[in-house]
Amino acid sequence: MIVFHGTFPIDPERMDDALAHADRLVEKTNDEPGVIDYRIARDVVDNNTLRFFEQYEDEAAVEHHAQTAHAQAFVEALSDLLADEPELTQFTVSEASEREL
Repeated sequence: MIVFHGTFPIDPERMDDALAHADRLVEKTNDEPGVIDYRIARDVVDNNTLRFFEQYEDEAAVEHHAQTAHAQAFVEALSDLLADEPELTQFTVSEASEREL
């Protein structure tokens, strides 16, 4: 499994646009083959930051996602939405298990 965590600082004046782009991206991405889960959330500490959490079965699913029209449209829109450089971290997970709270 491949997991990504992203931090995207959004221009406060563009947050509504960013959320609209994010809604479309999440809806379409979760229907892709090999996508386990794809979520975008607004940070509760910094309302101008979007947090990305992406889970894929394998590298092929990641590559497929990157080539989709909706992913490319989001990347193209980023230059007008970002307030600063985003951060994206990739994790390769060989084992995962549920934990009780």
